[in-house]
Amino acid sequence: MASLTCLRPTHPHLHRGSVLLAISNRCFNHSSLLNWILSVNPPRTAPPRAMAKPCSSPAQDLVASPGDFEFVLPLKIVEYPDPRLRARNKRIVAFDDSLKKLVHEMFDVMYKTDGIGLSAPQLGINVQLMVFNPVGERGEGEEIVLVNPRVSQYSKKLTLFNEGCLSFPGINADVKRPESVKIDARDINGTRFSVNLSDLPARIFQHEFDHLQGILFFERMTEEVLDSICGQLQALETKYEGMTGLPSPEKIENRRRRKVAVGFGKR
Repeated sequence: MASLTCLRPTHPHLHRGSVLLAISNRCFNHSSLLNWILSVNPPRTAPPRAMAKPCSSPAQDLVASPGDFEFVLPLKIVEYPDPRLRARNKRIVAFDDSLKKLVHEMFDVMYKTDGIGLSAPQLGINVQLMVFNPVGERGEGEEIVLVNPRVSQYSKKLTLFNEGCLSFPGINADVKRPESVKIDARDINGTRFSVNLSDLPARIFQHEFDHLQGILFFERMTEEVLDSICGQLQALETKYEGMTGLPSPEKIENRRRRKVAVGFGKR
């Protein structure tokens, strides 16, 4: 990784020490970082031609309380079909030491599990927070934190990419997503900002943003691709039942594709 050259964001909200996400590091070709474009939108500029119109605003969010940031170490990855991956994630309003501690622990878990991004619900903490580093190596690349992210625009052009997910160990499959997105979010200190993401960062963001909406990556797959991993999903369901003594909260064999509104990430 030391020989890899990539563009480095210069926006003050995206410096190292800020913190963002979770797709398996092995699922991405890091040479695609050479095509990484990460630029903050100046105010009142016309939307890029490649972008669609902004999505409508989501329903009123639940607000996180101090108790939502209480956790026991070490934090562990929550695997499918744990119901916490489907729970509603609360909006963060307190940008304090509890948030900074959680961000630190999220990065620690991400690096230890060979991830390049991680969302809070993947650790069983249902708040609107993601962290990522496209390089996936501690001390290299850029660590980014996105709090309460929203998608304002997304490209009409879709690209196919082989994705994995830390909550689905050993499963990799093709997923089609918009090539670029414009997002609005807050940084770890609560400052609002907007940013355009494309290529690998856009792919990681969309995967993690889906987690914040309770959407899992197999729901973005074609029926043919989904059929190819059904056996692996069923194995995870059986594993969950064996570990918890409870019936699986969802069964892929009984699934009905959840309806996702036009524009990714909307419920």
